[in-house]
Amino acid sequence: MPLETAITDVEQLKEKPALACLLAWRPEAVKAVKWDRAELTIWLERESIREAAKRLRDDATKFEFLSDLTCLDWYPADPRFEVVYHLLSMARKDRVRLKVRVSDGDPAIDSITPIWPGAAPFEREVFDLFGVRFGGHPDLRRIMMPEGWEGHPLRKDYPVEGYR
Repeated sequence: MPLETAITDVEQLKEKPALACLLAWRPEAVKAVKWDRAELTIWLERESIREAAKRLRDDATKFEFLSDLTCLDWYPADPRFEVVYHLLSMARKDRVRLKVRVSDGDPAIDSITPIWPGAAPFEREVFDLFGVRFGGHPDLRRIMMPEGWEGHPLRKDYPVEGYR
């Protein structure tokens, strides 16, 4: 989905705890916001994901649980990839989805493993299947495909029958 279609009026959503926390910290880090089907999605700039995750975990919002981390390939659009983080505040029974756009030319983003150690296998899976690198990851290597495997099979430009 193009980022332009995801923009919702930020003023209408400022009372949402996750968005309020991020706007109070660094409003320029928030690129877009969407409220759809009672779910909040926040697009962030690539450079701020680790600090934003730390703030959401440690702030009064208490998003203490990373339930999922995955990736989308929007080929041939640029930026091509969207790394998606699903966070849960069990104390407040609240969820938020963070998304970060990553270009094909430099598919790299900071690891959030220092914030949530459980992110390590999710990041390895995204690296293995999409080729997005996570800076600061303690053990970034293939997790599903064999070590000698060529390419990243969930990329949309990956050949259907693999490389021959």
